[in-house]
Amino acid sequence: QVQLQESGPGLVKPSQTLSLACTVSGGSITTNYYYWSWIRQPPGKGLEWMGTIATSGSTYYSPSLKSRTSIFRDTSKNQFTLQLSSVTPEDTAVYYCARSTELLLGVTEAALYDYWGQGTQVTVSS
Repeated sequence: QVQLQESGPGLVKPSQTLSLACTVSGGSITTNYYYWSWIRQPPGKGLEWMGTIATSGSTYYSPSLKSRTSIFRDTSKNQFTLQLSSVTPEDTAVYYCARSTELLLGVTEAALYDYWGQGTQVTVSS
């Protein structure tokens, strides 16, 4: 059974860089033909796809966040990490990591991802 677990600070100050890790158990992040994504949900709003890293290591980012987003992986820890720079209070959200079996650019339909983390609340405030 594949499990994903997000970890990182729950509170970040404006202008800082948010860094969240997603640790995967029950499967390898380098197994072919899986895609590992970050998705967030601001309070009172819908899900927003942020970016994806493929098992090849290729990355794909939301155009609206591309200038501030980086996703990379640590295969020794079987985890992938989201970094979001220059955060503002508008980046306050529950952040999820998820896996899919196909590349889902911009897609937030939950059923299309076969595994999700439980989500972690991140608040941007001074």
